[in-house]
Amino acid sequence: MKVVILAGGYGTRISEESHLKPKPMIEIGDKPILWHIMKEYGYYGYHDFIICCGYKQHVVKEWFADYYLYNCDVTFDFTRENRMEIHNSVAEPWRVTLVDTGLNTMTGGRVRRVRKYIGDEPFMLTYGDGVSDINIHDLVKFHQSHGKMVTLTAVNVEQRFGVLELGDGDEIRSFREKSIGDRSRINAGYMVCQPEIFDYIAGDETVFEKEPLERVAALGQLVAYKHNSFWQCMDTKREKEKLDALWKSGEAPWNVWKD
Repeated sequence: MKVVILAGGYGTRISEESHLKPKPMIEIGDKPILWHIMKEYGYYGYHDFIICCGYKQHVVKEWFADYYLYNCDVTFDFTRENRMEIHNSVAEPWRVTLVDTGLNTMTGGRVRRVRKYIGDEPFMLTYGDGVSDINIHDLVKFHQSHGKMVTLTAVNVEQRFGVLELGDGDEIRSFREKSIGDRSRINAGYMVCQPEIFDYIAGDETVFEKEPLERVAALGQLVAYKHNSFWQCMDTKREKEKLDALWKSGEAPWNVWKD
């Protein structure tokens, strides 16, 4: 199953760094948060990634192109035809497809633009600015057992996003705006989608979290995987500093790969 990561937005709330690089490339410790997310999925055996790029996409592409340079010792031998030798090679078992999904394309439009790289099969989808200690194996099993079109991970934290109206079980009925002091669950990403979801995405202007998911919810085809442990987005400088401190302490909950 392929993993699609949305990494094309501007990241305006964390403009202290996002004016230089896309938000998924802002570092936690000494690695982009995008790397942390990919390591999470890789730990559970998912190594085929499709990255939806947009704003400053060249930064993402150059980082992956130079991955060996960032992570290995290198000898540049200018006496032998400018030869470069890689030492203590550090490789990830990843296949990474970086796709230009447009500068101003909305989230749904970005997903639609990578359809040809996904094929007619289920896929995972998440945001390039949030980490979690979610068990991906359990998430996928949950999705398969419920047989719905989309499963999203729902977390119960104080955030400023729209919240989910849940039924008696796991089915999501609708979306609504958050109210003050509301402890309802929100969409944390970490989604699993059937390929039929593409039929609900009209074009570049489509916001995935609006019409597509709202229509799927109305059909009873959207369910929530309730995650009650750690999840944190990196939407502001303060949140970035919180994640950075957790990583440097050696107690980052999302570090399930432990290397």
